[in-house]
Amino acid sequence: MVLTVLQIVVSVLLVAAILLQAPGTGLSPVFGGGGESYRSKRSAQRFLLIATIALAAILAVLSLILLILQQ
Repeated sequence: MVLTVLQIVVSVLLVAAILLQAPGTGLSPVFGGGGESYRSKRSAQRFLLIATIALAAILAVLSLILLILQQ
């Protein structure tokens, strides 16, 4: 039960991380419209990229664990 809830939470976080990287919108709504420096945007985009990769890996491992435990 705990792993299932954790899988749902990771899934929602992964969807949010992907939607924040949507082309055309970028991160300007998050930072208030683009008045920030280039460096802060790049570091936030890099963080989102790393978070997306990590969340996808965690989701894959959780899915495999739940599959194995189900049998």
